[in-house]
Amino acid sequence: MPNKNIKFDDFLAEKLKQPVFKEGFAAETAKLDCAVTVLNARTGAGLTQRQLAQQANVPQSTIARIERGQNTTIDTLSKIASALGKKLIIQFV
Repeated sequence: MPNKNIKFDDFLAEKLKQPVFKEGFAAETAKLDCAVTVLNARTGAGLTQRQLAQQANVPQSTIARIERGQNTTIDTLSKIASALGKKLIIQFV
């Protein structure tokens, strides 16, 4: 009986050869990177979602959505960065 197990890294490498998959993967990875960045900055500042939302003048639900990896606007990210005393930098790499 042949072994049908495949390592995830190998599976992903194969899928990333497909242009549509690669584009979608990149878009989702960008949202996840944003989510992790906001979460780490917020917890690093010792703030709750509610506290950050108040300081950034956005609803708490917006902070929660961003931290779950949902899409947001540059304007909202700028407000959050400012509330955290940080500068928002967007890069294409």
